[in-house]
Amino acid sequence: MSDKVDAPTSSSTETSAVSNNGSGTPKAVVKNVDMSDELQQEAVDVASAALEKYNIEKDIAAQIKKEFDKRHGPTWHVVVGKNFGSYVTHETKHFIYFYIGSLAILIWKS
Repeated sequence: MSDKVDAPTSSSTETSAVSNNGSGTPKAVVKNVDMSDELQQEAVDVASAALEKYNIEKDIAAQIKKEFDKRHGPTWHVVVGKNFGSYVTHETKHFIYFYIGSLAILIWKS
């Protein structure tokens, strides 16, 4: 079993920015992360695809969760929105919190 880590979604510094393969979606700005570079890029790519397909935040979150559960097994959790607070416990190396434009996206596995 993987270790669990508490992760606040607020961060005083931005950790990195990830490009989106030339799509029309704005660049992702990562605020807090405990995830491999490859999985970070996949999270941004999956989120960008969901943003292009859906306009409603709950639909975007559902699409991201469905993709991560399919690709990496259950149990992934996703929050998408412009104004929310959270504090989650996650498996080590399975957490990312980032923005695409003004939309915050939080993905973690428990």
